Amino acid sequence: MRLRTIPRCIVPPRLLRRLLSDDDPQIREAALTTLLTTARLRGQRELLSQTFAPPGAAGLHRNVYNAGGESAAPSGKLVRGEAGPLSMDDTVNAVYDAFGATYELFRTAFQRDSIDGKGLRLEAVVHYGHRFGNAFWNGSRLIIGDGDGKALLGFAKSIDVIAHELTHGITEFACNLEYHGQSGALNESMSDVFGSLVKQYALKQKAAAADWLIGAGVLGPVVPGVALRSLKAPGTAYTGDDQPSTMPGYVETPDTDPGDWGGVHRNSGIPNHAFYLVATRLGGYAWEEAGQIWYDTLLALRPNADFRACAAMTYQMAGHRFGANSRQQQVVGDAWADVGIQVAPRAPAQSFVEITPSSQLTFKRRSIDAPIVGMIKLSGT
Repeated sequence: MRLRTIPRCIVPPRLLRRLLSDDDPQIREAALTTLLTTARLRGQRELLSQTFAPPGAAGLHRNVYNAGGESAAPSGKLVRGEAGPLSMDDTVNAVYDAFGATYELFRTAFQRDSIDGKGLRLEAVVHYGHRFGNAFWNGSRLIIGDGDGKALLGFAKSIDVIAHELTHGITEFACNLEYHGQSGALNESMSDVFGSLVKQYALKQKAAAADWLIGAGVLGPVVPGVALRSLKAPGTAYTGDDQPSTMPGYVETPDTDPGDWGGVHRNSGIPNHAFYLVATRLGGYAWEEAGQIWYDTLLALRPNADFRACAAMTYQMAGHRFGANSRQQQVVGDAWADVGIQVAPRAPAQSFVEITPSSQLTFKRRSIDAPIVGMIKLSGT
């Protein structure tokens, strides 16, 4: 199978462009090199359309390659394969382990066997390029740079970054969300959602205890902040973070915006926050209820789905899985409403009127004088 794709990068391009004006020449050079390399790869779509070759058997299969600082092509020397010995390189081992954690969540929680559901080999290339400040899914492999060591640190030890990129592959096989505008923002959001779930699953954290950050520890000391993105509070991950959390803050940008393809990194904060609200309001382990609803939705979305279509689908899937008018479905509807997308009527306020022996009520224009005693629940009052 061949899929045509473009790199899905973890670092927002606006952050890289901001680093072009940093006082440190090494940071400026690294940011420029990262932007140029990413642009070159976007222009080589056929090169990135690799042929997938799943192994003959189902199960977990991992390969990690070392590019040795080269960036001519997304390849390198195989340094660790499935069941192979520990590497002397911590980066290699970190990616290998993150692959295992991602596979385990999708297999255990969602009964999915790897990216394609059929045991597709998970492959990564580490130490890509010289001070390359990004990580991206190229259509068949995860490509990871080491950063410049000052503004952007290595990405390999961030389990949610690795899971984020692998989820781009899952999305391609599940519904192939188009990578521009709102469908592209949904593509990014799905990767953030499941990236966070993989980290929570690995740490055995309930929703209330999770940090809901993507890329914690990736930012160096010259970029004030805690992570690349926050699902809990979009727009607060680092100084200059411009993600909105609700539709009134939606950013209209052209599809030609370099690297952001119509706001895919910015506007993903809106569906991200909707998921956070659902997961924390339902409580418990986020992959058990909220995650199930989002995974069901990922399998059902159309490639050109927008935010409203995704919201409606999550509401529908919550009803299918947990029952119409269930608590889970109501929480989903309310969460989307709170970020500015109405998909279902909110539950009306309820009040009660006491009926005494002397009460006279009219139902369907018929007078009832009988001594009715009790409580009648009224809706919408």
